[in-house]
Amino acid sequence: MWLAQPFLRAKLKRRASTEPGYGIQVEERFGCYSFPAAPPGELVWVHAVSLGETRAAAQLVSRLRLRLPGMRLLLTHGTATGREEGARLLQAGDVQVWQPWDSAGAVSRFLTHFQPRIGILIETEVWPNLAFGCAKAKVPLVLANARLSEKSLHQSLRLAYLAKPAYLALQGIWAQTDADARRIEQLGGHVTGVFGNLKFDATPDAGLLVQGRQWRQARTRPVVMFASSREGEEALFLKLLEEKSAKVPVSAKQLDIKNIAFDIQWLIVPRHPQRFDEVAALVAQHGFKLSRRSAWRDGPPDDATAAPTLWLGDSLGEMAIYFGLADVVLLGGSFEKLGGQNLIEAAACGCPVVMGPHTFNFVEAAELARAAGAALRVASLDEGIDQAVALVNDASALATARRSALEFAAAHQGATDQLVDAIAAMLGVKNLSSPI
Repeated sequence: MWLAQPFLRAKLKRRASTEPGYGIQVEERFGCYSFPAAPPGELVWVHAVSLGETRAAAQLVSRLRLRLPGMRLLLTHGTATGREEGARLLQAGDVQVWQPWDSAGAVSRFLTHFQPRIGILIETEVWPNLAFGCAKAKVPLVLANARLSEKSLHQSLRLAYLAKPAYLALQGIWAQTDADARRIEQLGGHVTGVFGNLKFDATPDAGLLVQGRQWRQARTRPVVMFASSREGEEALFLKLLEEKSAKVPVSAKQLDIKNIAFDIQWLIVPRHPQRFDEVAALVAQHGFKLSRRSAWRDGPPDDATAAPTLWLGDSLGEMAIYFGLADVVLLGGSFEKLGGQNLIEAAACGCPVVMGPHTFNFVEAAELARAAGAALRVASLDEGIDQAVALVNDASALATARRSALEFAAAHQGATDQLVDAIAAMLGVKNLSSPI
């Protein structure tokens, strides 16, 4: 890991050319800081590597502040989108820095500088030097909202000489599901509780959700969103739309512009912001008109115009708007072997999901959603498009699926409170008035 540091610097420099956030405070990744540390034991450290983990951590941080009056937050990330989202969680006295690179030196400098009271890793981020460094510095390190897919288990077992001691060094592990707990225990971790998924407790931004629904009500065509789409999926999606559009009778076409399949308003929201321009270029290559969210003023263009258009969600922090706009969601990452993206936020917004065969990152949530009627499973993106179209054109089935989505999201809440109780107990805090 020490020898790999020059390669990390080169990689960050390349990433910063398209995502400037990766060029911010690079030395923090190596444990070098330009500001003084807080007094020892004042900081509660939460590590949320990326955007999804940061959103999951939001409710946890909010409720920890209630349980631990005067708490100061040390928030770390590994990605630029995670850091940008995490900035919204900060209050006066909090600190936000990059996750230290997992070398003994960087970890040691990080822990010496901040001396946190506890370290809380979100979901999957167990690094050997970080775990060993915390144990040596006597900083209790825990894994919250823990998950481990079958694929990740097999990969970790290949490096069991590193993975098993790292999991064994954790002071507490609270898993999302029983299956996650069993897999983590195969790596030597001692799971101290199974609380469910923090993401069920996240509340969609009410203002954004209302805004999206208002925009939807002003449009006549049903809206289907390809949410958190990944590389390779958009190209296939556009190819299928092009093929389906070609089958529309000439009399149904508007002017000389290619009609979008089935008279549906399609919305693509890529998972990674650095790909917004790439996806826009793909749309043009396939002959479709494009309207980008970044160009909207008072909402999307009027769908009564003669030119059918695809919408591109090229903004950050507005997923609630997009879910409010959409009638049905195609789940990104599930139509290629990528494991799928989180479907819980869509359900919490009352938006039914059509998912592909690959949801190994969220196995239990996906199956529970399917069983509850909040999601449909299909074998391919081609079938997914057809199922989404059928659903938005069946008012009764769509209304039932919306209710099921909301009920599913509400039924699995409560993980945050259990997790806060467990963390408070580890810190010796028994009630709201006890100081940290």
